[in-house]
Amino acid sequence: MSILPKKNELGFFEIRLESIGGLGANLAGKMLAEAGVLGLGLNGSNFSSYGSEKKGSPVKSFVRYCDADTEIRDHSPVEQPHVIGVFHEALYKMVDVVSGLDADGIVLVNTKRDFDSVKKDLGLDYGTLATVDALKIANEEKTKVNTAMLGALYRTLDFLDPEEMKNVIRKTFEKKYPHFVEPNIRTFERGYNEVTFKTYEVPVGAKSKEFTRIQPRLGYETQVIGGIITAQANSIQKDLSGSRLGFLPEYKADSCIHCAACDTVCPDYCFVWEEGEDKRGRKQMFLKGIDYQYCKGCLKCIDACPTDALADMEETFGYADENQVKHNFPLVTGGVK
Repeated sequence: MSILPKKNELGFFEIRLESIGGLGANLAGKMLAEAGVLGLGLNGSNFSSYGSEKKGSPVKSFVRYCDADTEIRDHSPVEQPHVIGVFHEALYKMVDVVSGLDADGIVLVNTKRDFDSVKKDLGLDYGTLATVDALKIANEEKTKVNTAMLGALYRTLDFLDPEEMKNVIRKTFEKKYPHFVEPNIRTFERGYNEVTFKTYEVPVGAKSKEFTRIQPRLGYETQVIGGIITAQANSIQKDLSGSRLGFLPEYKADSCIHCAACDTVCPDYCFVWEEGEDKRGRKQMFLKGIDYQYCKGCLKCIDACPTDALADMEETFGYADENQVKHNFPLVTGGVK
């Protein structure tokens, strides 16, 4: 008798992990598949899609389970998952993380916010929403978000054996990083125990969400004749907010002496300046604020600041949008300003 709670037409139970580079979703997917295959005798596969592997870039990790007598001949990305794990809230801005979700599927989100606000941002109509503050757990245990998310996923996937995952954690870390074994097991257990659930009733006849693929702005059908690039290469539209791991710099204008020490060490052109005059009427550049779109939370600026004009703070939802001072790029072609 199958232990899988449900299957698609090919006999698979499918999971998709949505994350950003640096949070360990790739490793989490490998460990999740390994625990199901070696611990429960299921057939399974895992692979990831992570482009350039740059920290902060969107990452997807896919896991397929099926019964031992079913062969896995499908190696395409998981487009209609039964369970989705969202490792970072900033992904809402960049990716439709619930694309293709089964009608009565489960979404697990790393967040400290309430269910209804998360549901609204996800565009989730019905199904089960699970939340866990994986970042808080990881910070307190000095580990990574992925282990806390694995614990929460195991509570969500109740057909899996948590003890088997603990064995996988030991095997993964004990040779190279033995001092990480116990903190990661504690992180896993806290994720398992601290996850909370809320189910939104699924109406009769409800359909799964349609899966949509992100299309390039310029391709075979959309490129202008002659292959002319209408806007020079730039990263103006890049949003690095997904790279932040829970902290960002807070700017206090009253304490700023406009020395530009912060701008000197900033790797991502975050600080916005404007020309003005000092008390003697001399022209000078004054710091106007921070464009949080490009801030990845490295906090180098705080170490460089000679005053208390910059301080680290735990990021709260909406703070960056409310306090962002945008750059102006008037010379960029293609209508971007």
